[in-house]
Amino acid sequence: MTASNTQVMIVGAGPTGLTLALWLKRLGVDVRIIDKDSEPGETSRALAVQARTLEFHRQIGIVDDVLAAGVRVEQLTVRTPAGIAAKLRLSDFGRGVSPYSFAFALPQDIHERILIEHLERAGVTVERRTELAGFRQDAGGVTATLHRNGVSETVRAAYLCGADGARSAVRHGLDIGFPGGTYEQLFYVADVEGTGAATRNGMDVTVSTYGFAIVMPVRQSGSLRLIGVVPKAHEADEAITFEAIRAAVERDTCIKVDTVNWFSTYRVHHRVAERFRVGRVFLAGDAGHIHSPAGGQGMNTGMGDAINLSWKLAAVLQGRADARLLDSYEPERIAFARKLIDSTDKVFRFATSRSRLVGMFRQYLMPRLMARLLGTNVGSRAFFGLISQTAINYRGSAISTGSAGKLSGGDRLPYVEDALGDNFAPLTALDWQVHVYGEASPAFVWAIERTGIPVYEFSWTGQAEKAGLVLNGAYLVRPDGHVALATAEQDPHAFESYIDALAIKPRRPAVSRAENQKMLSAA
Repeated sequence: MTASNTQVMIVGAGPTGLTLALWLKRLGVDVRIIDKDSEPGETSRALAVQARTLEFHRQIGIVDDVLAAGVRVEQLTVRTPAGIAAKLRLSDFGRGVSPYSFAFALPQDIHERILIEHLERAGVTVERRTELAGFRQDAGGVTATLHRNGVSETVRAAYLCGADGARSAVRHGLDIGFPGGTYEQLFYVADVEGTGAATRNGMDVTVSTYGFAIVMPVRQSGSLRLIGVVPKAHEADEAITFEAIRAAVERDTCIKVDTVNWFSTYRVHHRVAERFRVGRVFLAGDAGHIHSPAGGQGMNTGMGDAINLSWKLAAVLQGRADARLLDSYEPERIAFARKLIDSTDKVFRFATSRSRLVGMFRQYLMPRLMARLLGTNVGSRAFFGLISQTAINYRGSAISTGSAGKLSGGDRLPYVEDALGDNFAPLTALDWQVHVYGEASPAFVWAIERTGIPVYEFSWTGQAEKAGLVLNGAYLVRPDGHVALATAEQDPHAFESYIDALAIKPRRPAVSRAENQKMLSAA
């Protein structure tokens, strides 16, 4: 048996584990990442990449590679057996909310490949065919036992994170409950080549009294993803093939299938772990929560877990924050996971209900309501906020405080453009920073820069006002782009008290405000 050391051991190399590893590496943390599979996944699985995830990708410099590999979904078309019932433009339905105001699709296997390539450039290779055999923790760290090709290795890490999926070995090792359930319906998913009524670069949803079916682009090559409910007559089949349900699939999706690249059936589960943390061991992604595919939230939520945890781990490991900072991970992320489970469960039950009354509402009334509600700018932006994850907030967190205008501590920093660019540009520093919209007083700047945290001054514009910011208000922004502290007045004591309470130190000493503005202009 061999022995080694690392700062963070990550179990599971799906999107969540890869994101955690990449962010930690960008933040200067030593990591190892293992996966029991011999190769990365080769099927598309999750497709939707939400705007909030793209914003995070921008922070670490990989968003251009991601966008180049995927497909912008330009329109949602709702169909019934009678024809097209509603259309919603998705090409810019989040305009003014995010720099990524469109719906976007990228197959999970390609997404993982991009993350792996950037991780390898950073000097980290996923250790394949490697299993976590067990672990134990004490006050100083975690000792994990790994098995690979019949050889055992003991690894000592400061922290361990289980991003190893719904059957998580880490969660089982912690003896954490995973309450929830399984929907009764059986679903199919297929990646195909075919022809029919599908909207080019669009998402088509067919609703009827029996349920729903979805058609959307998978790859730039033009293949399509088909999702729907397996006909009741075939639910009990020992092995369900595409040919067995071809007629129903083609009828429901309005697609004549020429080639089937991948086909699978599955049941949908909805569960949230009782805990996301025990001591020095954390859960993230499907290890902590699984839910229906409604709204394309699952993979994005796991990646959000990884980002929330990464900057906190880095700060504590590098002595830039009190260890209490890590206490905020579980309450922030488990609260969102539970809320998401509840909302997607309601949507999914409605979409798949076999009640005749619900089915009639779904086919005849719902498309008309959608057309009216989503056909307005207000409705369109509300829909974007709902599915893009830009509306996620941590207002109830112990590390969120204050308010200024419409913003409260815990909110995502609103996206604002000005003559120099936009206020998300400084977030690539992956560090704490203070934003002032209007004019920062010299006394305030002097007091904040003594802490080492930079102050960025942005022009006051109509867009800033519309976003809910306050003229000359001050906002302490976390490394993940959420507001930690908001004040309508530039009160240095409030900021100093917050910074002192968590013993926050920046990754790099602050330069002068003038230098900050130069860097902002360059970005």
